Amino acid sequence: MSDRIRNTAEEKLFKRNFKKFGLDMNPVVSVGAGLIILIFSVYAFVDLERANTLFNKVNASISSNFDWLFILGTNFFILVSLIMAFSKLGHVRIGGVDAEPEFSNFSWYSMLMSAGMGIGLMFWSVGEPLYHMATTPPIFAGATSDAQAMATTFFHWGLHPWGIYALISLALAFFAYNKKLPLSLRSVFYPLLKDKIFGFWGDMIDILAVVACLFGLATSLGLGVQQINSGLNYLFGVDINSTVQVLLIIGITMLATMSVVSGIDKGVKFLSEINIKIAGIFMLIVFILGPSAYIIRLFGNSLGVYLNDFIEASFFIGDRESTWQAGWSVFYLAWWISWSPFVGMFIARISKGRTIREFVLAVLIIPSLLSFLWLSTFGGTAIYIDALQNGALLETVGSNLPVALFEMIQYLEAPILQGIVRTILSVVGTILVVSFFVTSSDSGSLVVDNITSGGKLNSPVTQRVFWASMEGLVAIVLLLIGGEAALKALQTAVIATGLPFAILMIVMSLMLVDSVRKAYKKQKLVKDLEHFETMMEEYESSEESVA
Repeated sequence: MSDRIRNTAEEKLFKRNFKKFGLDMNPVVSVGAGLIILIFSVYAFVDLERANTLFNKVNASISSNFDWLFILGTNFFILVSLIMAFSKLGHVRIGGVDAEPEFSNFSWYSMLMSAGMGIGLMFWSVGEPLYHMATTPPIFAGATSDAQAMATTFFHWGLHPWGIYALISLALAFFAYNKKLPLSLRSVFYPLLKDKIFGFWGDMIDILAVVACLFGLATSLGLGVQQINSGLNYLFGVDINSTVQVLLIIGITMLATMSVVSGIDKGVKFLSEINIKIAGIFMLIVFILGPSAYIIRLFGNSLGVYLNDFIEASFFIGDRESTWQAGWSVFYLAWWISWSPFVGMFIARISKGRTIREFVLAVLIIPSLLSFLWLSTFGGTAIYIDALQNGALLETVGSNLPVALFEMIQYLEAPILQGIVRTILSVVGTILVVSFFVTSSDSGSLVVDNITSGGKLNSPVTQRVFWASMEGLVAIVLLLIGGEAALKALQTAVIATGLPFAILMIVMSLMLVDSVRKAYKKQKLVKDLEHFETMMEEYESSEESVA
């Protein structure tokens, strides 16, 4: 399709937008996503127990029948990303030959980590290694128990989730900045659907993306405030109840709204950079006060085990009787894939001007290594302390995971750690949890805002406030309807969306490779022409000099 026809179709898409009351939204996508959210909320309110049973059955069926799709599909995404990075296609620049990065490397990495999985690492870095120490995973067998536990944790938080994010964010960035299409999930299917992405099929794709994003964010926010509430109860005796949790949601939503109104350049970037700096200082303090030598040994041994057995672990598919893989690896993969439209679109938004090679290697390697360092520091300290305390920390993880981090801090043995110092460390940990939730919320609100506006990068401030508020409202409603049970049902529903997204991503991968290959030929032709023109100018100058 010619650029003129495509631009006409795109203009029709934007003309459909609802432009009143300070909003600029695609009515089909916005209303469609809103109806799905409303139907789920009503269903949960009418019969929460049946809703939970239904979604759990759906999730169990997906995990047992399509585990192979998640496992092999994710390996395929990593492979495609690496091939594009290390082949000649890696020279293609996102945004065109003359595009320049909008953000410094530090700002870029900070936003990658904050939006990608910062909050998850805060909670699971203590608990997950201890879980694997207690259950003995079927992967990375043959290593020492602590190295096996840590390598398994690396497996769940390393190259596989970031491979998913790298591929979808690259596709979104390429079609938005190189093909001049809207920054929306519908755009990556342009080679297959052509101008139909501006109509019904494009709307259906974007509705699925909005629902997955908003449900995923609301779930994390709802469950997260319960964890924050537990931490505040442990530290300061704050009551654990729905009133406190609703107030926490309102507070986090207000902070996220302020950040969203400021935009990426100010609010989101600023908060992300602050998060990473505080997290780095926090990790360094725990490393110094904790079992430093053990952490270093565990990091080296676990990284060696992870890299040595990476291929075998990546292709391991357990039998149906085994519940470990469904409860851990497949759960994680489905969750990462269901979150990929949100994280991928945010990464795409901030990555203009990078070459594909720089982009893929940075998104795959840097966040994975930072995650490994964090996991080794906190997970290694937890394993060391748990052995000294005869399983006391594991018991806390099993009974009350949200307070595991604070419990671990209380067990740290160092002369400098008096009561006040431990309290300060715990308060800093709480602040980090809240700030990571704020950055997830504000970046997620920006993404939902982009999708519902048809892929526009700059939408009205009122609209950004609307979606940030809507995210908090959904979390509050579900929290009041059924508490943790309603949020768990929503989480299960979100994971179920991982299956259609996995299939869409496989199709998307093939279209992306073909489109980038064509872009490489065009970019090479432009460079050859520029080189030829330069040679001709030099030749003409030399002729004039001789004359």
